[in-house]
Amino acid sequence: MRYLHTMVRVSNLEESLAFFEKLGLTEVRRSDSEKGRFTNVHLAARDDVEAATSVRAPTLELTYNWDPEDYKGGRNFGHLAFEVDNIYELCQTLIDSGVTINRPPRDGHMAFIRTPDNISIELLQKGGRLAPQEPWLSMQNVGTW
Repeated sequence: MRYLHTMVRVSNLEESLAFFEKLGLTEVRRSDSEKGRFTNVHLAARDDVEAATSVRAPTLELTYNWDPEDYKGGRNFGHLAFEVDNIYELCQTLIDSGVTINRPPRDGHMAFIRTPDNISIELLQKGGRLAPQEPWLSMQNVGTW
């Protein structure tokens, strides 16, 4: 057995792709289904692109249904988690590009953000925790995560 992908339904494909590109994910394949009226886009994290291309896993599958649907809740899904090289640098890059950090990395280890469809994304520092530092140390939570 091996892990293949996680599928997330999105209400705006371009907005969602832009969000995940800010995280550093890369589109590795895309398919449109005229009959099913949907588009699937598979994304891979930087360290997984080679495997996602050659063996088609692991990926994050964004499913965009062409007929409008209202996706509520997001949080009932749980969350997606990504290991990052430097949580402080990535969080600053995300803030600079307009992404809200819902749970800042006060501990040098973990942060949470949300996709445009309100799905929680957990960011975890690769290796050991980074030393706590400002402005993260005194930054408050925003909304739910």
